[in-house]
Amino acid sequence: MIEFKVTSDYIPMIQLLKAANLVQTGGEAQIVVTEGEVKYNGQVDYRKRLKVQKGDVVEFRGETIRII
Repeated sequence: MIEFKVTSDYIPMIQLLKAANLVQTGGEAQIVVTEGEVKYNGQVDYRKRLKVQKGDVVEFRGETIRII
């Protein structure tokens, strides 16, 4: 599990995937989100601009990111 600390109120999903080094580019992040490869709090979520906040859990390709 990756624990990712946000310093503001939220981080957009695409930026989170890049910052956690799970994708190489923002374009790749957009593709995996729109193809339904990302789970947000246990549910597949297709929103590229989703605001991920403290306490949320994101799952992607076997990795779990908990936002702290």
